[in-house]
Amino acid sequence: MRKLNMAELNRLTVEEFKSERKSPIVIVLDNVRSLNNVGSAFRTSDAFLVEKIYLCGITGTPPHKDIQKTALGATESVAWEYADTTVAAILKLKQEGYTVCPLEQVEKSIKLHEFLPDPDQKFALVFGNEVFGVEEDVIKASDFVIEIPQLGTKHSLNISVSMGIALWDFIVKMGILNKK
Repeated sequence: MRKLNMAELNRLTVEEFKSERKSPIVIVLDNVRSLNNVGSAFRTSDAFLVEKIYLCGITGTPPHKDIQKTALGATESVAWEYADTTVAAILKLKQEGYTVCPLEQVEKSIKLHEFLPDPDQKFALVFGNEVFGVEEDVIKASDFVIEIPQLGTKHSLNISVSMGIALWDFIVKMGILNKK
């Protein structure tokens, strides 16, 4: 067994990525402070062929060196859009047929391992501010709220970790890996 080199990984070029059929998932960042987290969102979205990222409120936008540091070029491949408010972004997405699902700890949340996304639906996954989480008005305007169960003493995960867990779960459950 040996580590694969870059040529053997057979990754898409930026042009190929842009023309590739995307996963029916968009990411919405709700007032995310850390530019490193924004960059990680781009990199993770690239890894899972996410359609688009919505950067809302105080969330930083490319180009910025701190975003680039963790995005590693993914700001060139993943489409993005800025919205003044997260509510405006999710209302637009709902009109476009997306099912809006923030990841947050609320009453009556659905545990991620119990949520079965319909492979024929489009989803908008919302990730919140590092300190305050997803805004209450965003939660109220959403279709489902999904929670990643945690077993330790901490009550939250970094959004880049939450995003990786949630996207992988959706990609597997929706059978997207089987279509590639």
